[in-house]
Parts: sequence; structure tokens; C-alpha cells
Amino acid sequence: MALIHGIRENRGQFALQLLTVFAVGLTIGAERNVVPLLGRDVFGVESLAIIGSFVVSFGFVKALLNLYGGKWSETYGRRPILIAGWLVALPIPLILIYAPNWWWITLGNVLLGVNQGLAWSMSVNAKIDLAGANARGTAVGLDEAFGYTGVALGAWITGVIAAEYGLQPAPFYFLAGVIVLALLVAILFVEETLPYAQAEADASDAGEHLPFRAVLKRATWGDRTLFAAAQAGSVEKFVDALVWIAYPLYLTANGLSVAQVGVVVGVYGGVWGVLQLYTGKLADDIGRRIPVIAGMFVAGGGVLATAFVTGYWPWIVTAGVTGVGMALLYPTLITVVGDAAHPTWRATGLGVYRMWRDAGYAFGAILIGVTADAFGLQTAFVMVAGAMFLSGGVASFWMRETHPEFGTHASRSTGSPVTEE
Repeated sequence: MALIHGIRENRGQFALQLLTVFAVGLTIGAERNVVPLLGRDVFGVESLAIIGSFVVSFGFVKALLNLYGGKWSETYGRRPILIAGWLVALPIPLILIYAPNWWWITLGNVLLGVNQGLAWSMSVNAKIDLAGANARGTAVGLDEAFGYTGVALGAWITGVIAAEYGLQPAPFYFLAGVIVLALLVAILFVEETLPYAQAEADASDAGEHLPFRAVLKRATWGDRTLFAAAQAGSVEKFVDALVWIAYPLYLTANGLSVAQVGVVVGVYGGVWGVLQLYTGKLADDIGRRIPVIAGMFVAGGGVLATAFVTGYWPWIVTAGVTGVGMALLYPTLITVVGDAAHPTWRATGLGVYRMWRDAGYAFGAILIGVTADAFGLQTAFVMVAGAMFLSGGVASFWMRETHPEFGTHASRSTGSPVTEE
């Protein structure tokens, strides 16, 4: 029986993959509001660089698992890697509940990095497999919308729970329930989608089977557009690291409650998540390059404004602006890589991009921690905004349009080289 690509044609499995990525978002969102406050208020950690260590461990581990998860999924399939990601997550709530010191929290985030690197990677790859080339941007937009809506709701829910019952252990009972339910869905209902990618490859005019090292080189520096995407993806994670580490500490130090911080962080993630329902399709309608560049500057502007306004409602507004920028650039960068990669190595190419992107969590956390300890939290906000503006400039100079209909970048469907010297 021939496999048919399309979101509507595969709506049952596509919906299950949306549920999966929503659960992935809830899992990371459950730590967005509570964990930095645990470091300061429960474990007595004063250095932002040390508090940021849990994001450093998360970022480097997730980056590595993104890289190899994509490679493994080409060999073993998407579903086994997805299940492995949820199995690894099972101990996380127990570690967060019973941690005797801050370094146990850092260890828990190593497991969170494995979970996110495997589970989210497989979910987005599965949606791209099912959707086909003509709906790739829409598929990625839906994936990121549901994922980051989950992040926003996870931050908000745990903020409400923490305000009512304390920072520990109540918020992590919610986390445990999410992980168990997601694992059961993956085992019982999710089907393998690798055959859809293989069918797309078979239908191409020419095959382009590349070894792992060749894909790593091409997706990192051998192709100017993919280099522009990789550096932009890495730098935009500075914003997310800032929200994760610094927002709870900065906003509570300036008078907001834990529940109010949960709303601010939730607005950032919610706007980011919901707007991707539109921006993913926007990239299919007008191309990839404009949303990426605009998003880098809008998100950077939102971060900069956050450092120079004061008050609950102004911070909600700047969080929303930052979320708009992230919604424009985030799914579109993934789509750029999906355009440029041949179906036979697309998952590996996306893994390379996601490796560099999520390493930005770690690089950003280190820079934010060092900057804040030396010059103050406000300076860390300015530093992140400046990095976004600089990276947006690089993208505007190097990135070519990759839309398969009117792009100037060589199409991945032709099998022709895409390296631009």
C-alpha cells in the first residue's frame, strides 16, 4: 500500500505527535518557574553562574542527543528513540523532590536534556515525515506551537502550585503524571513514520546518501545558509536561557510574586507557542528568510525592553513582544534545514542543526551567569539583546531563501550540491 503524505491524510498519527510534543513542552515548562527559585530560596545558592549550571548541563546534553538522536532514528526508526526519551525521564521528578543539594538538580537536568533531545527531535521528525514537502512549514509550526504552549502552561501550572503548596515537592507531582502518561501514549499508540521519509526519498529525482561526517560538515559550515541557520538557532537560545534562569530571579527581586512570574513567563511561552500556528504557514506562503531575520530583531528588542521597564503589566507586554519574535524565527529555522536536507539524511541534518541550536542553552547560560555575577542582572539582559541583533545581521547577510518554489538556495529535492562557496 502506497504511503500518502499530508497532514490531513495522516491526521490521526499527526494528532498523536502533537499530543507528544505538548507533553514534552509541559515537562520542560514544569522547571521554568520553580527550579531557579529552588536554587536561591531552598538551597541558598547566590551565584547566578552556579544556578545556571542546571541549564548548562541540560543544554550540552540535549545538544549531543539531538545530534545522535537524528542519526539513530535513520537506522532504528523514530518510535524506539521516542520511547527511550520518555523512559529516561521517569527518574526526574524523584530527583527534584528528594534532591539533598543543588548538584542533584543539575544531575536531574542531564536526564531532562536526554528526554528533550530524543523526544522532541523524534516528534518534529515524525511530523515532517508525515506532512511532506508542501506542508513542511505548517507541520513545523504546529509542532513548535503545541510544544511551546506546553512550556507556557507547565510554567504557569507549577507557579500556581508552588504559590499554594511551596516550591517542593508539590509541583513535581504534576511533572511525574505528565511523564508517565506520555510514555504510555508512545508505547501504545504512536506508529513508526520512517517509511514516509524513505518513500519521499524514493520519489526524488536523485538520491543523495551522505555519511554522518559529511552531513555534520555540510550542516555546520559547508553551506552558508545552513551555517546562518545554525548560528541564529544557537544565539536565539540565549533568550530562552535568560527566561529560564534570570526572569524568575530578576522579577521576584523587583517585587513580583512566584505566581506573577509564572504568568509573565507563561505569556512569553504562550505567545511564542500560539503564534507558531500562523508563522509556520507564513513561512510556506512568503518564504523563510524574512521571518527569521525579523524574528531575531523583534525578540532582541523585547529582551532589551524588559531590562528598562518596571511593573507587572509592562513586563507582560515585553514578554509578549519577545514571544512574537521567537514565533517568527523558531519554526522557520527548522524549516530552512528541512528544505536544504535530502530526505535520506534530513533527520541527521536536523539533528546537527538542533545540536548547535540547543548548545546555545549552555553557551547562553554561561555568558548570562558570568555577566550577571560581574555586572548585574540588567547587564545580562542587554548582553543577550546585543547578541540577538548581531546574529540577526549575520543571518541577513548569509542566509539565502530556501522555499522550494521561489528560493535561491539549491533545492534538496534535486540531489544537487547545496554548498555555496
